[in-house]
Parts: sequence; structure tokens; C-alpha cells
Amino acid sequence: MLNTYQPALDLLQNRIILVTGASSGIGRTAAKTFATYGATVILLARSVPKLETLYDEIVTAGFPTPAIYPLNLATATFQDYQDLKTNIQDKLGALDGLLHNAGELRTLTPIEHYPLEQWLQIMQTNLTSAFLLTQAALPLLKKSKDASIVFTSAPEGEQGKAYWGAYGVSKFGLQGLMQTLSKELETNTNIRVNSINPVKVRTRLRMNAYPAENSEALVLPQEIMSTYLYLMGKDSQGIQGQTLRALALNTSPLSFF
Repeated sequence: MLNTYQPALDLLQNRIILVTGASSGIGRTAAKTFATYGATVILLARSVPKLETLYDEIVTAGFPTPAIYPLNLATATFQDYQDLKTNIQDKLGALDGLLHNAGELRTLTPIEHYPLEQWLQIMQTNLTSAFLLTQAALPLLKKSKDASIVFTSAPEGEQGKAYWGAYGVSKFGLQGLMQTLSKELETNTNIRVNSINPVKVRTRLRMNAYPAENSEALVLPQEIMSTYLYLMGKDSQGIQGQTLRALALNTSPLSFF
């Protein structure tokens, strides 16, 4: 179905979607794509200048005015997430979608020599932050008639690979969090929970992990957005607890990229 999926231009109209890691790579592209299809996007990342640039691009293109929310996931506290929930509640009222895209790799290192500080920081950024943000966002998502939570998977989180350390383990953890949450929410709520595995996409993280790889041969983030649109929009109602491979199809109807 996804290889022929054609989202309606108003697929995400009147929907409010929070995107983490919105300052670069897949997160940035997803935020722009969601806005293209009508969503009001909350742009969350640590780099204010990059978020401001993306904000300007979305507004200039004539799409719904987004919101900027600077937050460093590596250092954010429980109270920071509660403050985020309060801000969204006061200014926007609810959430219809949450894309967990932010992630950090650092270096490929054997477990025997893996630095504790690096382990803790990556687990905080990649896994614990997703737990805390989801927990804070659930009351807002429950106000939606049709809400979607999308986690970002990776091949290293589905089959263990040597030297991927905290990144690989955190991705295994995200899959467990997604599956657990989907079981908890599949009855008596309008929230569906799934994951997307982008596989081989031209991003900074991918190029750092595979420096010898020909990055020009990789697909661009905008070419895999059909899967993101599908899971974030109403067309995926009934899909629960699944991990979808992102397909390389350019679905953008506008020259926005």
C-alpha cells in the first residue's frame, strides 16, 4: 500500500504535531512536510538559530505558523517536560501527533571500553527523553480524536551489531517502549503508536557512522516522507504496534525542499 500511497493535500489540516530533533536531517524535513500538508508543527531541538531558520521557511511558504520550543534532551529534567506540557496546553490546547526523531550516536566503541558518561548521555537523549516526553504528552494526545505517536527505529535496534554501544541499546529500548505503549493504548484511547525505520538515508548521523560509504547514493530525507505522512495522518487508523520501513517516494506536492 505504501509504495503507491498518495496523501491528500489537507491530510494534516488542523492537526498539532510535535517533532523532536527538528533542527536538522529527517526531523527538519518531517516538520516541513507536516506543515506542507496543513499541520501546526511544534519545532523542538536545542539549536535556536536553526529552529528560527526553519520557522521562517515555513512561514514564508505560507503554511500554518509553527511554534519553536528549544530544549536540550541530554540535560532536560522531569520538570522541563512538565513545563512543556503546560505551555502546549495553555497555547494550543492539545496534541494530535508526536514524532520522536532526535537521536545521538557519538562514536562506535566496544562495550568493554565504552565511557560511562557517554553511555548515560546517549541513553538520556535517545531513550529516557522519549519516555519523559511521551509521559508528559499523553494527557494532551488523549484530547485528540485521532492521535499518533511515532518513534524512530534503526537496524541496530532490531539486530544487535558490534560496537554500536549505547545507540544500539537505546534503539532496542525505544522498540520496547513503543510496543509496550501500543499495548497499553490500543483499547479505550484514540492513540496509535508505531515506529519508522528510515534505514539508509543521507543524514549527518549516517555519514558519521559510515564515513567510507558513498553518501551520494543514499536517498534524501524528503524522499521517505510518505511513510511519515501515512503514520501521522488518519489513513493509518487501526495500525498499532508496527515498525514500518520508510519507502523512498517523494510525495511533496510543492517545491519546498
